[in-house]
Amino acid sequence: MTSAQSGSVLRGTLVPAGAATSRRRIRLGRRSAKMTAVALVLGAVLNYGVLAPLTHDIDADPAFRATLVPEGGSAAVATAAALIDREVGVHGWTPNDPLIAPSAVLDNMPNFQAGVVKAVGRFSFELLDQIARTRGSSSADPDLERASGFLQFPPDIWVWEPSRSILPTVPSESQYLQGQAALERYNMRLAAGNAVFERRADTLAGTLSRISADLGSQTAQLERAQRTGWWIFSRTADDVFYQNKGMLYSYFVMLAALGEDFEPVIRERNLATVWTQALESLRQGSQLAPAIVLNGDRDRSIFANHLALQGFYMKRAILQLEEAVSVMAV
Repeated sequence: MTSAQSGSVLRGTLVPAGAATSRRRIRLGRRSAKMTAVALVLGAVLNYGVLAPLTHDIDADPAFRATLVPEGGSAAVATAAALIDREVGVHGWTPNDPLIAPSAVLDNMPNFQAGVVKAVGRFSFELLDQIARTRGSSSADPDLERASGFLQFPPDIWVWEPSRSILPTVPSESQYLQGQAALERYNMRLAAGNAVFERRADTLAGTLSRISADLGSQTAQLERAQRTGWWIFSRTADDVFYQNKGMLYSYFVMLAALGEDFEPVIRERNLATVWTQALESLRQGSQLAPAIVLNGDRDRSIFANHLALQGFYMKRAILQLEEAVSVMAV
């Protein structure tokens, strides 16, 4: 008896040829499904377990400065632009990464980067509103207008955002790069004598006052975050901690550069001591790097409360900035 004539014999049973073929296909299909499942698991492990840690980079180098400041330009503006270039162009922007990206599982780096750009956005607005105006009465600088607008864009918008539109949109990093370009154009115009940068005590005082108020609003978030989570752990506390870390770091490096721009004012008003103290408070707050952000009870727990520790440095920096503002008001 041949298979062509009457079928196949499987385990002593006569089976039609079509049924045998069907069973082979089922076995192959199951094997293929298992291989696919294994490949997906291995891909996920490689993507999120190997590539994600390699992507993770919270760069809080206190020595960071702009490598190129045009002669006659502003060191602070150049540093603000360099911060955007580093976080977007060098490290890669992570707060808006899609689920398939390795960095999608990251938490601390995206919040840190969002804090860095948030502070740069506030500083660009103060440039527009305070420093780049002659006695506050001149027209707004067009490049700073563009920069402050682009840098207020939310950090988590990807190229496709269904909540906004079913069509592709401009992602956050593209907006920030346009803001960086606008800051650089302003600085080049300033170096060429075609833009305003008022190096006066009142413009410096106004800028420091607004930055102090911005940090003050973040301390309110600290208070709220300390009432969240389970036992000593809190996802909210962790997010707030790293966003504040990014802001503290960004303000530290930008104000350190701004001190170079306003060196004559700081010297004439005898601000060197309080200025150095304010920068040191910002630096210390930005360098806190716990392995795990703990949210222990401030009164009864034996565990640390990293939000409270961060808040100490923030509030001390606020008081020192306000002291500098008071000295310049005399």
